Amino acid sequence: MKPTRLFGLLGALYFAQGLPFGFFTQALPVMLRQAGVSLEGIGLTSLLALPWALKFLIAPRLDRTSSRRRWLLALQLGTAALLFVASFVESLPFVLVTVMLVNAFAATQDIATDAIAVELVPRSLRGLANGLQVGAYRIGMIVGGGALLMAFDLLQWRGVFLLMSVGVLLTTLPVSRWSEAPRLPATRASLRAFFTRSDALPLLTLLFVFKFGEAFGVAMLKPRLVDLGIALPQIGLLVGTIGFVAGLVGAVLGGVLIGVIGRRRALLGCGVTQAAAVFAYIFVTPSTSLSQLGAVIAFEHLAGGLATAALFTCIMDWSRHEHSATDATVQASTVVIATGLASALSGWSASTFGYTTHFELAAGLALVAAALAFVLFPRITQQEFPCSPDELASTPAASTP
Repeated sequence: MKPTRLFGLLGALYFAQGLPFGFFTQALPVMLRQAGVSLEGIGLTSLLALPWALKFLIAPRLDRTSSRRRWLLALQLGTAALLFVASFVESLPFVLVTVMLVNAFAATQDIATDAIAVELVPRSLRGLANGLQVGAYRIGMIVGGGALLMAFDLLQWRGVFLLMSVGVLLTTLPVSRWSEAPRLPATRASLRAFFTRSDALPLLTLLFVFKFGEAFGVAMLKPRLVDLGIALPQIGLLVGTIGFVAGLVGAVLGGVLIGVIGRRRALLGCGVTQAAAVFAYIFVTPSTSLSQLGAVIAFEHLAGGLATAALFTCIMDWSRHEHSATDATVQASTVVIATGLASALSGWSASTFGYTTHFELAAGLALVAAALAFVLFPRITQQEFPCSPDELASTPAASTP
């Protein structure tokens, strides 16, 4: 499959994940805060992303099937149907149920999508591929969390959800036109095999801590903006558009950077930048202008995009080709569990210590995580985790940079 067509397929699938997720993560905290929900309650809504944390339990099932395409088509169509039904029911409990179900469909879709990326993207293109994939996901979030949030007063509930449903349907077209090559399904318990790897503990520790501090801090950004009296359309512009565009740029830059300076140094540099960006939120006060606020938010999202692209490029490297769905999913789920736990604890922290101390604590955690990532970085050879049989045959064994 040509790289351009492969990137187009992956980009469409990641966009489909980001579109509804962007709306839920941007609109839901604002709506809840406007309705008077406590910071602790808003923080706990991150538990609606539980399917993303538990998706590793079904990943071996996808490794034991011969077709990724059938899974993707069913999940894409199911997500579109859920959003279509949600457009006719406007109630907070139903919204929460919809968020959980859409997360379950999207998380399962992500298993198959990540497996395709691990199996088909050459190692030399993985940095660029991850930059484009994270970028496509963030474009989906820009549309869902920025454009649709700003247009919510005009489109209302039904219009927003109908547009998201149509958007997911459109991203299904590349999947329907994809001619999937035959693959041999895995024949053994790949989940157990992952946890018995010699590097499993340091690897999972690295993945758990790397995004924890950032998620811990950023989860309280939107409630902070509401408490500062910033209107919904302005929040949509600042976070959903300016922030996500900066994140898109960061993702592309991160994908390029990791190919220039290597995986380990990229994780350290991006991790330190991420910590500095979270620390910048302590300067957000009632006297902060919208332009200054936009600059701080853009910096944090840029740093987050850099770090995410670097981390997920490494996750591809650390996945076995035969068990691509399981290995990539276990690692990604570890990141999700960490960020979900951090987000759930964030409301308690901000309520107990205040916003300033909360952001200082989050920045400190992010800085420690960057150092741990450098120390714990696993040394894996291409012979142990080949990118593809073709690359293994043509590339001498070498340590991951």
